[in-house]
Amino acid sequence: MADHTADADRSAGAAADSPGDTTPLPDYELDERLDLTQRAQYRALFEETREQIVSLLLERAATTSDLAVALNKPKGTVGHHLKVLEEAGLVRVVRTKRVRAIEAKYYGRTARVFIFQRSDEATTMPQRALSTAAEEISNAPPDLPFNANIRHARIPTERAAEWSDRVNDLIMEFTREPRGGDVVYGFAIGIYPTTRRPLPDAGHDGPPEAP
Repeated sequence: MADHTADADRSAGAAADSPGDTTPLPDYELDERLDLTQRAQYRALFEETREQIVSLLLERAATTSDLAVALNKPKGTVGHHLKVLEEAGLVRVVRTKRVRAIEAKYYGRTARVFIFQRSDEATTMPQRALSTAAEEISNAPPDLPFNANIRHARIPTERAAEWSDRVNDLIMEFTREPRGGDVVYGFAIGIYPTTRRPLPDAGHDGPPEAP
């Protein structure tokens, strides 16, 4: 499953504010994908604050201070989480900038997409993702673009796998949207097996109904 997912020469902190801006996101070089194979990577990534950090870094490289402001958390707390992610190979310092006597470090992801299996800390990740979406939807302003729905279909497993790939592609397309406006929109989407009973095949003769 792909995570919340070439580079461009933009100054740190700059955001696209023109609808026609096609500047690629984020603003630093990174691999397209990283397969998570180490236990330490799962322990590092699948924690709420650290998931938020890697999601924010899809927009641009950021300093500890930038992330602290966005997450409304102390810099010391954010710094700890960045260290855990860095030691697991999930984020890295992509550039530095000297501000007066201090050298600011800008962090970025090591890959646009982290591929993982539903195991260990990632076992409940899909449920937590949709729970987060449900909570955010409950607080969504009613006067802004909004859409949420659910459908079910009985389809072969191979087709479900194809739809899963299409879902991931659509998520990645959304994360590459040029930044602008004043509102952060969420995009929640998923395909999953259920225990719902389907209708019987057409022409099926069921048990006789009681008179």
